[in-house]
Amino acid sequence: MTITRYESGPRMSQAVAANGFVHVAGQVADSRKASIEQQTEEVLAKILALVEGAGSDKSKIVAVNVFLPHIIDFDAMNSVYDKWIDPANPPARACVEARLADPDLRVEMTAVAAL
Repeated sequence: MTITRYESGPRMSQAVAANGFVHVAGQVADSRKASIEQQTEEVLAKILALVEGAGSDKSKIVAVNVFLPHIIDFDAMNSVYDKWIDPANPPARACVEARLADPDLRVEMTAVAAL
């Protein structure tokens, strides 16, 4: 089996391709003081860049996990997410309320895509 790591650092890789899938690590916004909508846009753009960098595309995303420190942001996050996904190929998804590493972060997401 071939394993390819993308944007690796000392602690983790931002994505790992193995066994026909690319697994995207938790992505957060760089704009820590931005709104939930802006942070969601940034996170989704990062996910797409990693998926495409591994040779896949949005239509092949099979799973997304969403972490919100404030579940009250659910509808606002979905207003961006729903416009972003491929409507013909929506992934499986989970969304949970969870404390994130930085209190300014409003959303974190992971993803898995087929290659």
